[in-house]
Amino acid sequence: MKKSTIWILGVVMGLSFISLLYLQISYIEEMVKMRNEQFDESVKRALMAASKDVESAEVDRWLREDISEAEKRAWEQSSQGKGVVQTQRFTVTAPDGTKYSAIELKTFSNEASELPRAMISRKHGTKTIPQTSRSLADAIKNRYLYQRALLDEVAWQMIYRASDKAIEERVNFKNLDQYLKSGLIDNGIELNYHFKVIDRDGREVYRCSDYSDEGSESSYSQPLFLNDPPARMSIVKIHFPGKQDYIFDSVSFMIPSMIFTFVLLITFIFTIYIVFRQKKLTEMKNDFINNMTHEFKTPISTISLAAQMLKDPAVGKSPAMFQHISGVINDETKRLRFQVEKVLQMSMFDRQKATLKMKELDANELITGVVNTFALKVERYNGKIESELKATDPIIFADEMHITNVIFNLMDNAVKYKRPDVDLQLMVKTWNEPGKLMISVQDNGIGIKKENLKKIFDKFYRVHTGNLHDVKGFGLGLAYVRKIIQDHKGTIRAESELNVGTKFIIALPLLKN
Repeated sequence: MKKSTIWILGVVMGLSFISLLYLQISYIEEMVKMRNEQFDESVKRALMAASKDVESAEVDRWLREDISEAEKRAWEQSSQGKGVVQTQRFTVTAPDGTKYSAIELKTFSNEASELPRAMISRKHGTKTIPQTSRSLADAIKNRYLYQRALLDEVAWQMIYRASDKAIEERVNFKNLDQYLKSGLIDNGIELNYHFKVIDRDGREVYRCSDYSDEGSESSYSQPLFLNDPPARMSIVKIHFPGKQDYIFDSVSFMIPSMIFTFVLLITFIFTIYIVFRQKKLTEMKNDFINNMTHEFKTPISTISLAAQMLKDPAVGKSPAMFQHISGVINDETKRLRFQVEKVLQMSMFDRQKATLKMKELDANELITGVVNTFALKVERYNGKIESELKATDPIIFADEMHITNVIFNLMDNAVKYKRPDVDLQLMVKTWNEPGKLMISVQDNGIGIKKENLKKIFDKFYRVHTGNLHDVKGFGLGLAYVRKIIQDHKGTIRAESELNVGTKFIIALPLLKN
């Protein structure tokens, strides 16, 4: 599959997942907003109902207290002669001449209000016939007018006198708590709440026993008496500490689907990364195989030709010719070995852990052998390689082949990235630190920029070399070095300065540790 096709599929699917995730988040936000609005409306209805209950309780109290007082006052006025009393007596006579008990109707009129008050008294006789319905209707009408006058009086007193009273005298706060609870339950809200009452002067006159300020930033207010003048209104404030949890619980059923979509998005991104990585690795392997086919054929052909020349008797008679052919075979063998090491490095990354053949090694001796072998290559570029092997305890437990390849790779990098106008200077050192063997490989090459220094051990990463176009590789050399050192329980770090050189420092545990 072409890389462009993978990119197109990846972008389309990625945008689809992101759009789906965005829609889910937007839907949850809208649901939260809607739940908040529903909650606010329910609380407002509950507060309005509680306010009406408080007003009804006050009206009921006024009616019970003030009507009784007004009736008492009317009786007192009539008994003291302050009212006008009219008395009417009715005697009922039957057709047969029989007389029944008389009915006496007394009407009291108050001088102040001029509203009549009627009472009916009856003197019992032996028989009673309801012949006075019209008179009784008039009496009931008078009674109604009187009661209405009393209600009007109570209403005027409530309007002009009730708001002057302190809120503590007008409201039973325990009943208010019950009104609030009942109103909230009726509107589908069963949450713990805290409330307080503020009087007309802005003073807090009451708060519930378990009151706390948690959640008070989103409180609700409601006047307790809507008919009070605005300047005399007292209000109740209520808030819900568990409101956010309540809203979240109402939309929590959407959270798993959003998490699942997010996991799918991450999985998809990781899958695309693996696809590109595998594609790059496949391309690299194909290039590697194509290159190695040529690289293996050349030294094999040269060695084969040299072997045939050695069979010539004339070569045996010429020491100079024999030495030359032997040198060619030796050089081509080293070249072939180097190509085999590249194949080994490639195979290392197909396994999670290298198969190491650990044994006791003298690091000073191993490095001396690598330096002597590599000296010819350095001298070919008019360079110089030196070693300072000052480690007094150089014994380590390691794989000889892989450690040799590590040192060889670091030296080979020094040759690859040398400065063309400066002779190569390569220095290899060993020394001891507590429990460790330290190895450093330092050159005077082109150096590495600071922003690239942290990435040089990453697989497939290659530092941009500017005008140097003859540096070939696959970005595996230093990644291989780090992997081998880590498999040996060691560490490696790099120090570099641009146009000055690079220094690699390796720390390996000693055998005794």
